[in-house]
Amino acid sequence: MDFTGLIIILMSSVLVNNYVLSQFLGICPFLGVSKKLNQAVGMGFSVIFVMVIATTVTWPIQYYLLNSYGLSYMQTIVFILVIAALVQFIEIALKKFIPSLHKSLGVYLPLITTNCAVLGVTIENIDESFTFTESIVNSLGCGLGFLLAMVLFSGVRSKIDEAEIPKCFKGLPATLIAASFVSMAFFGFKGIVG
Repeated sequence: MDFTGLIIILMSSVLVNNYVLSQFLGICPFLGVSKKLNQAVGMGFSVIFVMVIATTVTWPIQYYLLNSYGLSYMQTIVFILVIAALVQFIEIALKKFIPSLHKSLGVYLPLITTNCAVLGVTIENIDESFTFTESIVNSLGCGLGFLLAMVLFSGVRSKIDEAEIPKCFKGLPATLIAASFVSMAFFGFKGIVG
């Protein structure tokens, strides 16, 4: 695929097929870690890193191991194990090299293990028959889309916290309503990339 095709994959995975706002994958960390900008950015970059590394590891496993030995039915289990191992390595690295980020992410860091967006992108790369390069670009785009959603929603949530809203809407109801508005705004990108 040429450079233009890679840019199309990148832009469509960031804007058009945004995993959080268009496909509703990765909602748990999206709602849980988007209160503060620094936590949202830290989680976003962690997810980008995990998505790209998970794709780098799972793509060859799928094509050179699972497909070669007729074990394609093991895809989901193998991918979950690979992602869980990667997240553990990232947690150890953050704890050692960036303890402040590790502390601020707290319980949400292990959420990357169960983040269906990470599993979703690795399986989508296989289902779409992307080449290795296309898979990496798609994973990077999905991660950037996750980061974009986290940062945008962090700003929205800071405004919600300052707003005077009816008592019955305070907390989770206001957060979910705001998330739906941000999601609807992203549906405006549908049709840009074919």
